[in-house]
Amino acid sequence: MEYGFSTAAYVVAAVLFILSLGGLSGQESAKRAVWYGMVGMALAVIATLIGPGSGLWLLSLALIAGGGIIGWVVAKRVQMTEMPQLVAAMHSLVGLAAVFVGYNAYIEAARVAAMSPEARHALTGFAALVAHKTPVELSILRVELFLGVFIGAVTFTGSIIAFGKLAGKVNSAARKLPGGHVLNAGAAALSVILLLMFLGGAGSWALILMTLLAFFIGYHLIMGIGGADMPVVVSMLNSYSGWAAAAIGFSLGNDLLIVTGALVGSSGAILSYIMCKAMNRSFISVILGGFGGAAGPAMEIEGEQVAIDAEGVATALNEADSVIIVPGYGMAVAQAQQAVSELTRKLRAKGKEVRFAIHPVAGRLPGHMNVLLAEAKVPYDIVLEMDEINDDFPNTDVVIVIGSNDIVNPAAQEDPNSPIAGMPVLEVWKAKQVFVSKRGQGTGYSGIENPLFYKENTRMFYGDARASVDKLLGLID
Repeated sequence: MEYGFSTAAYVVAAVLFILSLGGLSGQESAKRAVWYGMVGMALAVIATLIGPGSGLWLLSLALIAGGGIIGWVVAKRVQMTEMPQLVAAMHSLVGLAAVFVGYNAYIEAARVAAMSPEARHALTGFAALVAHKTPVELSILRVELFLGVFIGAVTFTGSIIAFGKLAGKVNSAARKLPGGHVLNAGAAALSVILLLMFLGGAGSWALILMTLLAFFIGYHLIMGIGGADMPVVVSMLNSYSGWAAAAIGFSLGNDLLIVTGALVGSSGAILSYIMCKAMNRSFISVILGGFGGAAGPAMEIEGEQVAIDAEGVATALNEADSVIIVPGYGMAVAQAQQAVSELTRKLRAKGKEVRFAIHPVAGRLPGHMNVLLAEAKVPYDIVLEMDEINDDFPNTDVVIVIGSNDIVNPAAQEDPNSPIAGMPVLEVWKAKQVFVSKRGQGTGYSGIENPLFYKENTRMFYGDARASVDKLLGLID
């Protein structure tokens, strides 16, 4: 009876998770999709608590309540600008959980192996599952838990470094130890050797040594990737956490964990591929090479950055018929999305065409700008992806760039030696007038100079983005 209920509950939960992922592909269906995921997870937890081998309900409920309270407090305190590093932190916890579960599976398997045949008949849960495995199945179990621990350990330290880079606590530049990726390859090769030894009967020392090597690989791998590639890295780590969960699901014989892990792993991998394609770079290049690696000196930039005040920008907006707004991480930092939404409303009320151009890697998290604009209640139908709007810039009167840099950098097309050479960008410089809202004259997160700021049709609107847009609101008649 217990097995039948758990199986049915897991099937329903898996369907809800699939519906949740499908709904997240559209802005209008995203809220409903989140509820699908919440209900599916609640059902999965309940089925696990009352399913075969369950017990220690008081301890389980106390841990769930404690984790839920911590999650609630963290979610209430975290600003939207901090969402990328929060996601990275969550991935690290998933990786660490996979490591702990893998070690627990190893300890349980060792305990069962030391029991007498009579004692094994009284076992329940995972221990009973292990007790009835054949020698071949036990070898497969050891491979599964070894891989789960390896992927989880890589995800754990990699996610911590990603969190540090996104939060500004770790230098965002790509840094490697002497030997570079040879060290990563050597550690991975040694881990394979340890797997073979583990299968051959080596004790816990092989598992522990592999875990330490995996911790190093995760640390060194992400340290070698520059800050501009962090959106791809976060997506990649999301995929890693899914595969770690799937591997542990095989170890525990939990079908739902396998399905859920595979869904997360595959969707994260697909998203990483889409983002790399949007940057005109291969996934292997991003992960192994990091951001940068220019073939020669960057081209010389002629001209100077010309500043403009709020009155000048407001005059141009009042005279324009078509406006495109390009948001970036700077808008998120200044929490200017509400002011931008109000500016959009006022301009549209005057009969002007206002649209938003979103680059696939804008911000520091996939979909970061879309979430911010949705939070500010900007209509979905005027928020367009790069491929949908890039051809419209030559026919646009005014473009306002708010806190963006690399995604509007013409060096991607004009300078073959640029670190972002070949990356598709929003061609804002083709508009009649471009206003760039920026705090100062410094370079962006990746440290690359932007020729856009020196073009004749570009004016620099210096200052905090929120304060700058607030000034504009009072000048739009």
